[in-house]
Amino acid sequence: MSKFWLLFSNFLIISFFCVAQNEKSAYFPDGSKIPGWFSDSVKIRLNDLGKQFIITDHGATNDSTLVQTAIIQKVIDQASRQGGGVVVIPRGTFLSGALFFKPKTHLYVSEGAVLKGSDKIADYPIMPSRMEGQSLDYFPALVNAYEVNGFTISGKGTIDGNGLGYWKAFWQRRKENPNCTNLEVSRPRLVFIWKSDDIQVQDVTLQNSGFWTTHYYQCNNIKILNVHITAPHEPIKAPSTDAIDLDVCNNVLIKGCYLAVNDDAIALKGGKGPYADKDPNNGGNTNIIIEDCDFGFCHAALTCGSEAIHNKNIVMRNCHITNAMRVLWLKMRPDTPQRYEFISVENIDGYAYSLIYVKPWKQFFDLKGRKDVPLSYCDNISLKNITLRCEVFFDVSPGEYDKLTRFRFKDLDITAKNASYDKTVVKDFSLANVKVNGKIIQ
Repeated sequence: MSKFWLLFSNFLIISFFCVAQNEKSAYFPDGSKIPGWFSDSVKIRLNDLGKQFIITDHGATNDSTLVQTAIIQKVIDQASRQGGGVVVIPRGTFLSGALFFKPKTHLYVSEGAVLKGSDKIADYPIMPSRMEGQSLDYFPALVNAYEVNGFTISGKGTIDGNGLGYWKAFWQRRKENPNCTNLEVSRPRLVFIWKSDDIQVQDVTLQNSGFWTTHYYQCNNIKILNVHITAPHEPIKAPSTDAIDLDVCNNVLIKGCYLAVNDDAIALKGGKGPYADKDPNNGGNTNIIIEDCDFGFCHAALTCGSEAIHNKNIVMRNCHITNAMRVLWLKMRPDTPQRYEFISVENIDGYAYSLIYVKPWKQFFDLKGRKDVPLSYCDNISLKNITLRCEVFFDVSPGEYDKLTRFRFKDLDITAKNASYDKTVVKDFSLANVKVNGKIIQ
């Protein structure tokens, strides 16, 4: 009997510990209360989206070789004229160029359905857009929503960017000119949502984008739930296929997703350049929660930059990482004033090449004649409750104009080939119960 109670008590202790490790704070890192909106992950139902406009009822055919942009766009326009509704992609494969959703319209991709992007860039007409922290004329995405409040993408089907041709063209250009920029090779994104609030993307598979997979610009109140986003890193690398790019966005919940791409999984953007903080097209990202997600191969699970000016109240928690190059990457761009503050990464396990990476990002930077170099700041960065195998524990080497303050590491259990760390590069750096290769460090 005593043996039973001993086992039972040990079970309770372990259970309590696991619950404590995964307990979700009710507050953002700056101490402000997390609104109840972030606790609501209820899925949107197809029957709640209004009248259904099934594209095959309006002339589209299940033919993976026929580009049907005009037919599908006509269905979207018809839904908008009739007061709104949901455009349904039924089972089958439907090839299209850029589609533009209108107010009160939605997209539903049925299980077994594939909305596939054309691999001809002519099917994506250049227009005012946003890329890499710049407002410029560029190619739209396959799925676009401009000023469509309440827009949703749902269903268990697939949106496929058909990106192989674009990737090959990029690597050929990079072979010809190793210094070519990302914008030199014409490539479309998969999803671009601009100036739209109350967005929900759920359940779909998003894959093989030609460029960034999903890009949200100047949006508020975004929920991304149980979405599966992939692009290969072998045998051919899919360049710059970030899974989720948040660009001047506020109140974002990313929950239950699987992200594996050949670039950053979640990147926080917002503008670049020596006067980026003065440009009204730019701005910060605030109140972002990433939870219960799995990360496959990616350059980083969570990245600030490289085109960013202000990120605040960013939480990544209760996530598993299989093969990221970095867990947290703070890109310090020497030509841009940046402030990354109140960022918390907690309750993480798995493997990554490095836990935290903070170094200058000098690719394609340009001071544009500015004589004084802008200062950048990382402040109130917290890593806690992390069990990780990695090659490099602490890959932090700030530039001359980067100021790092108030880093907090707590309850870490790290196994690393390179266990070195330098507390002097951070002003006010605390370590509590941080174990590296079985030894507590201070």
